[in-house]
Amino acid sequence: MLKMKKISEMYSMRVFTDTGEYFGDIEDVMLTLNKVHGWKVKSTKGSFLSKVLGSAKGVVVPHQLVKAVSDVMIISKGAIPASNSAEDATVAQ
Repeated sequence: MLKMKKISEMYSMRVFTDTGEYFGDIEDVMLTLNKVHGWKVKSTKGSFLSKVLGSAKGVVVPHQLVKAVSDVMIISKGAIPASNSAEDATVAQ
């Protein structure tokens, strides 16, 4: 049976990658018409995002990358932003 959650239940929910890394907390939802377009995930102390982003406040994760929602949200590892060193290596080639 399909269980539904209210969007209001999602705020401050912890987000993890499908590899088990703590990613951050849900801060807001992005809606288009009556569909969820994406989730604003804030960088919190000790999260993977805080290590990757440094001083940035968070990222927007497209809803297509959400794999599961229950007590926590599980997202695809593809949502992880590329580090600057990886982008620099791509540009240098």
